[in-house]
Amino acid sequence: MQALSPRHVKTDEALRLGVESGWYAIKVSGTFVSGPHDSEGDCRNKIDEIQPPVKKKR
Repeated sequence: MQALSPRHVKTDEALRLGVESGWYAIKVSGTFVSGPHDSEGDCRNKIDEIQPPVKKKR
């Protein structure tokens, strides 16, 4: 799976895209995967649910 990152979509861009403003989890390609979320922290929590961080081996 591609790495996901948080992205904030402001009101003017949201109107242009036809979505609500807020934080979205997006792929590198720009495709929205999840959202809108109320905060960047909420968005990062959802990203961790969808794609858990890789645990390092000792």
